[in-house]
Amino acid sequence: MDKKSIIGLVLVGVILIGFSYYNNRQMSKYQKEQAVVDSIAKAKMPKDTSKNEASVVQEQLKQEKAKDSLEVASISEAMGASMASAIKGTEEFYTLQNDRIKVVFSNKGGRIASVEALKYKRYNGDKLVLFTPEKSQFDINLFIGQSISTSKFYFQPVNVGKNGVLSAKDSVKSAVFRLYTDASSYIEYVYTLKKGSYMVDYKVNFVGLEGKLPQNMTSLDINWAMDAPQQEKGFKYENNYTNVAYKFPGEKGDLEELSAMKETGSEKVTTKIQWVDFKQQFFSSILVAKNSFTSGDVSQTTHQPNSGYVKNFKATLQVPFTPATKSIDLAFYFGPNLFNELRKYDMGFETVVPLGSWIIRWINRWVVIPVFDMLESHIASFGIIILILTVLIKLVLFPLTYKSYLSMAKMRVLKPDVDQINAKYPKKEDAMKKQQEVMALYRKTGVNPMGGCLPMLLQMPILFAMFKFFPASFELRQKSFLWADDLSSFDSIVNLPFDIPMYGGHISLFTLLMAVSLYLTSKINTAQMADTNQQMPGMKFMTLYMMPVMMLLWFNNYAAGLSYYYLLSNLITLGQTYFIRQTVDDAAVHAKLKEASKKPVKKSRFQQKLEEMAKQQKKK
Repeated sequence: MDKKSIIGLVLVGVILIGFSYYNNRQMSKYQKEQAVVDSIAKAKMPKDTSKNEASVVQEQLKQEKAKDSLEVASISEAMGASMASAIKGTEEFYTLQNDRIKVVFSNKGGRIASVEALKYKRYNGDKLVLFTPEKSQFDINLFIGQSISTSKFYFQPVNVGKNGVLSAKDSVKSAVFRLYTDASSYIEYVYTLKKGSYMVDYKVNFVGLEGKLPQNMTSLDINWAMDAPQQEKGFKYENNYTNVAYKFPGEKGDLEELSAMKETGSEKVTTKIQWVDFKQQFFSSILVAKNSFTSGDVSQTTHQPNSGYVKNFKATLQVPFTPATKSIDLAFYFGPNLFNELRKYDMGFETVVPLGSWIIRWINRWVVIPVFDMLESHIASFGIIILILTVLIKLVLFPLTYKSYLSMAKMRVLKPDVDQINAKYPKKEDAMKKQQEVMALYRKTGVNPMGGCLPMLLQMPILFAMFKFFPASFELRQKSFLWADDLSSFDSIVNLPFDIPMYGGHISLFTLLMAVSLYLTSKINTAQMADTNQQMPGMKFMTLYMMPVMMLLWFNNYAAGLSYYYLLSNLITLGQTYFIRQTVDDAAVHAKLKEASKKPVKKSRFQQKLEEMAKQQKKK
């Protein structure tokens, strides 16, 4: 790319920033003008408007009352007075609480209405509630005389108080809710919470209902839905890790996920499902069927930023059921996406932690996490832990780094010889001869043109493993270091009054420093490859200028811990490069190559075979 292209790119960037700033100012001006217009319109409204609104509300209440009366009459006729009376009532809330979660139940539907994670807070310091009564739903669909949804009925609490906190003596507590169809038959929900657990066992008992259920019934539907509140600082970043996940049965059952990047998504699953997870970036709400769901439909919809919510989740799940079924065993997990915590339950929950796939996940699972856990047990500062982890990784990779540098040094000292060959074949028609002679030089001196690339490629799995590890690392959540108040989210030293496209509305210092360090590292590396830079000038521009700018744009909204790791990695690379430069003598390298060129070139078996075939062909 020439100077004109670079100037053009800069001008496009300036135009985008200017347009964003102008658009924000215009929107602010429009909102102020609209507020004035609304105030004037409100002042001009007739005085009896409030009376009209009140009459509309009264009419709606009257219609709802009439509708309820018809529903009560229909249920009373089909299922009896007990069920009919249960459709009316006052919603009340009951609590089970251990040292980890506070579970609030509603007598309306007998459901879990909200869950609070007691050990954690939202990014602004508020209580961390996974879902609220107003923004969640849970019901079971049955046919008892007519189709019913349990969420419409008021259950009767049995042996449950308003404050069911587990005391020091308690190891387990239960909350029981019943929906009576008559005096001797009912549906019973039994919730059990153990001390020190994020799991809530949920058992549905069917007592005396055999003769009231259709004899051809083979399954029943469970409907579960919730709006996931925004728990972390950056909406966009949290949204990228918030989605529906579900796992197939068995120890090696695959995990499937809806794409978090799409605004909406849905999936119809026709095979068995072990559990469904309404997964947020660092917390999960998981519904488990101990004997598997037979099938299900899952969906998700992304909320608008600043709405206070990230995504709406929905799941309709089928469980095997016949009139002879006495109970259904289910369970909920409400807790953090901590790899080691999730693994304790032996249900494959840990697969929801996005550590990558194949070799990337293997590196994170068996190398990075154990080392990180070991360091965490001895060191309080996570910034120091990341520093030590980076140093250890760079030390392990140093032999590859050294080999890469040595290969580039060989290419560099051969540059005068390559220049002579280029001068020998100035015409374009001689490009093939020139290339053959250059490759012959490399082969004669024992230099592999790809020798500098291969060690770098071998380091790529580590690079990608770290890219996956830091955003998924719950341990970094709300942990501060230097100016960053949360290493799991972006660090901001300046909040801009407008949003820059692809960049955001703030400046992340760790990302800025990382981009500068990447530029310096690239500058040193390109200096080592002068001959390659002449052959591929576009590559020099890409690595030296474009990559740091793109990383600056991409990583501005990423976790500060990730940018900090790459910054440290680049700085250590600079130090290693300086150290290697002091120990590698170009003159000595060149002398070794000259010495190697005098020796006969050892041919591979494949080359020998080709030469023999060529000789036989000539004889014929």
